[in-house]
Amino acid sequence: MLKILVADDHEVVRKGLMKVLAESLQPIKVEEARNGQEAVSKVWKSEYDLVVLDIKMPGKNGLDALKEIKQHRPKLPVVILSMHPEEQFAIRAIRAGASGYLTKECAGDELVLAIRKALKGEKYISGSLAQILAGEMDGDSEKPPHEILSDREYQVMLMIASGKPVGTIAKELCLSVKTISSYRANILLKTKMKNNAEITHYAFQHKLVD
Repeated sequence: MLKILVADDHEVVRKGLMKVLAESLQPIKVEEARNGQEAVSKVWKSEYDLVVLDIKMPGKNGLDALKEIKQHRPKLPVVILSMHPEEQFAIRAIRAGASGYLTKECAGDELVLAIRKALKGEKYISGSLAQILAGEMDGDSEKPPHEILSDREYQVMLMIASGKPVGTIAKELCLSVKTISSYRANILLKTKMKNNAEITHYAFQHKLVD
């Protein structure tokens, strides 16, 4: 019997995903986690065949959880689900060891297909993601500034670009205002931008925010 863990902080989405998997992958036992930290804790305590992670969760996000899971259980397949387009997080997720990256708009049959491939030890790469990866591997192409940011700096940059003040970002990420301010300073230094307005303009120009 397959044992799969689904981690998503939205209960309706989580229950919907669990229902899809239960109907499509028999025999199966599907367990749930409400956030990244709970997902990591469950992986430490139990054996799973695969984990489905939402990328945007409060506290420990999907990328952070993915990295911890891969450190503890490197062979455990992890499929990332996100409301964000592939341009925003897919490369980072695949680099961190994800077996696939899907947007929630594509969830359903495509998720089941991705899981079947991941269970065989294969990667699920969509046509659009394949193009992004091809561009990433092109040695002649210069990396855009946001690609040199750490995952946390990148996450903070997107939140700033979405118009969220430092205090709100700190609360959502369960970090101090001082820490978020340090991330912002690093972002400005690495990208050679001067202020939040430039960060926002850059993010929209590169389709990093919706």
